[in-house]
Amino acid sequence: MSVQVAFQSQSSICTAMGAPFTGRLCHLVAERLRDDSSIAHRILTWNGNPSHEGDALPLRLMGGLHALARSGRQRAWSAVYPPAVAPDDADLWALLNHILQVEGEWLMPWLDSPPQTNEVGRSSGLMAGLLVLADRFKLPFALYELGASAGLNSVLDHYGYRLGELAAGDPASGVQLSPRWLGSSPPQGQVSVVSRRAVDQNPLDAADAATREKLASYVWADQRERLARLEAALAIAAANPVSVDREDAAPWLERVLEAKPHAGVCRVVMHTIAFQYFPPESQQRIRDHLDHVGKGASHDAPLAWLRFEASDIGGPERRPALDLTIWPGGETQRLAVGQAHGSEFEWKAD
Repeated sequence: MSVQVAFQSQSSICTAMGAPFTGRLCHLVAERLRDDSSIAHRILTWNGNPSHEGDALPLRLMGGLHALARSGRQRAWSAVYPPAVAPDDADLWALLNHILQVEGEWLMPWLDSPPQTNEVGRSSGLMAGLLVLADRFKLPFALYELGASAGLNSVLDHYGYRLGELAAGDPASGVQLSPRWLGSSPPQGQVSVVSRRAVDQNPLDAADAATREKLASYVWADQRERLARLEAALAIAAANPVSVDREDAAPWLERVLEAKPHAGVCRVVMHTIAFQYFPPESQQRIRDHLDHVGKGASHDAPLAWLRFEASDIGGPERRPALDLTIWPGGETQRLAVGQAHGSEFEWKAD
């Protein structure tokens, strides 16, 4: 996929998901960017897959531009960001092109790594999956999150939920998640977490001010509700810290997820919109290790793989699917499909 197509595709996704300003910026880059600055040259000659299914190049740039607006370094740039009303395309592009010229060096590091959105709304899907497991096994959970970033979804039991007709989680939490829910509700269940571990190649500290700002910058600027929810989740994560190991997910999982069964605990490996960023060899190693460990699972020592990841289902954003594989047996069930940030789920499980 060409860089221009990647930005245009991301523009369509952002617009469809309620972020028209971010969509406009992506569209303008796709349509008008020329190789006339160091950062433009790096973008246009990108060595890799620039799409949202690969290196997510447009979202890297959008994160940097949002961070620049939040920083106040360029007051004219900050002034066009929501909730302000942006100028027309001609004036907006003239300003954006100027920013790329004069702030290219400042923006360049944002192209170095994929975005770490740590989107808390996705916890709704994870909680629904844990409720299925709780209903089936009646056991507490040991959680292992891959691609955890700052670990905000690792503390999902500290949030409150309304999943269809079902209330779950902490009703007094500062984070209350009520996605639009289609279909039947998840089953009733008691979600009790006895341990949690997490890994990321670039772990972030939820208590660190710079980290909090970085995560806020990856939220699309149009979506003020998501920003407020992120700030509340960061406060919860800072009060309930999860140690996120710095390592590739595959060797980490091979090391920490023992083949020996853990009686009386349901072990759950989970991740959301992360697996696509793992190298193919890491993906295969993870699958192989789960199969290996799953061979020793039993009803009183089950293993589960819970993931909310991109699929081939509908629309330009390829609606992610919530899938659950359970051992013993190794059978996979599609629980739901949903909006990528977790604002809507369509329940598919019987």
